[in-house]
Amino acid sequence: MSTATLSPVAPSVAPAAPSSLRVTQGRVIRSEWIKFWSLRSTTITLATAVALLIGIGLLASSMLNSGAATGPEAGELGPVDASLAGITFAQLAFGTLGVLFMASEYSTGMIRSSLTAVPHRLPVLWGKITVFATVVFVIGLAASAIAFTGGQALIGDGAASWSDAGVARAVIGSAVILSASGILGLALGALLRSTPAAISTLFGAMFLLSGVAQLLLPESWRDNVVQYLPSDAGSAFTSVSQGADALSPWVGLGVFAVYVAAVVAGGAWRLKRSDA
Repeated sequence: MSTATLSPVAPSVAPAAPSSLRVTQGRVIRSEWIKFWSLRSTTITLATAVALLIGIGLLASSMLNSGAATGPEAGELGPVDASLAGITFAQLAFGTLGVLFMASEYSTGMIRSSLTAVPHRLPVLWGKITVFATVVFVIGLAASAIAFTGGQALIGDGAASWSDAGVARAVIGSAVILSASGILGLALGALLRSTPAAISTLFGAMFLLSGVAQLLLPESWRDNVVQYLPSDAGSAFTSVSQGADALSPWVGLGVFAVYVAAVVAGGAWRLKRSDA
């Protein structure tokens, strides 16, 4: 009579996830790239920002050529500042787009799907920032260069050139500040999770805070405080001629970067710790 031999049963081991299904930062960035260009607001807002940056710059340059943008009432406006006069309005447009890119996922509920696919959460924020900053910097740099070149052509005599001191920094710096303003809006969207609240906060911080501070602060404090506010710090980096009470260009960039980094850190903390 033969005896059957039982072979030992191997312990069950869960199969390793195939590498093709692994979540990586690169794949998250590709996903965010698709989501960014699938938003209906993306193309419209980008086109609006470019039109504002170039159009207002050319308009201010033509007024400078005719003498309408100088004098004691209007203040002295340099040729570089004139051609880049649209940056303030472009900041609002790019900042609004940054808010929409992040906060719209909360309003539609799509953020739950994003965080289910990327359970560690923070790669979603880093992917959005990478995609947004890249697109805005490239488009902002092209628009700033067109606004400067076209504006100097309109100014004619007394126009600035690319080789003049501070010009390249002002043009490239405009693209940097536009990207940073958009990231600030994106981070506010992650922090506040509400499109109206994030846009209102961005508008107040970038465009109202400086004026309110000048009205309410004592004169002895005013200049020392206002120069460190976001809008004034950013302007210090994009201006060729520095005012007596303005920060130096690189200090201004550093101060602006601190504001952006602080809000990004707050948005990352809430994304990591709070439920969607």
